[in-house]
Amino acid sequence: VQLVESGGGWVQTGGSLRLSCEASGFTFGNYGIGWFRQAPGKEREAVSCIYTADGGTHYEDFVKGRFTISADNAKNTVYLQMNNLKPEDTAVYYCAADLFYGCDYHPPPPMDYWGKGTLVTVSA
Repeated sequence: VQLVESGGGWVQTGGSLRLSCEASGFTFGNYGIGWFRQAPGKEREAVSCIYTADGGTHYEDFVKGRFTISADNAKNTVYLQMNNLKPEDTAVYYCAADLFYGCDYHPPPPMDYWGKGTLVTVSA
């Protein structure tokens, strides 16, 4: 089982990035796929999630209206479109998967699988 994030990089304030999380070794259906982030010196926090079975989503308040999560089940890939980025969005972004988590309660449960992360840096 493997989750591989990509798409991180450097961007100026107000810019956009699209992160991808490609899964292998398990079937996407019935998994909650979450994006989390950890900024330097801070604890990891949930950002958004999507339930691949029905497309249900959840966003934390600090990204609502700016980030959009989506899934392509045929490609076993989840995306996080990040617009209007702010310096406080700077962090390592991780995707994680949990079987049967419908993104319908928060905080998320302990996730089954984690990727290694991709760094997003937003300059002021």
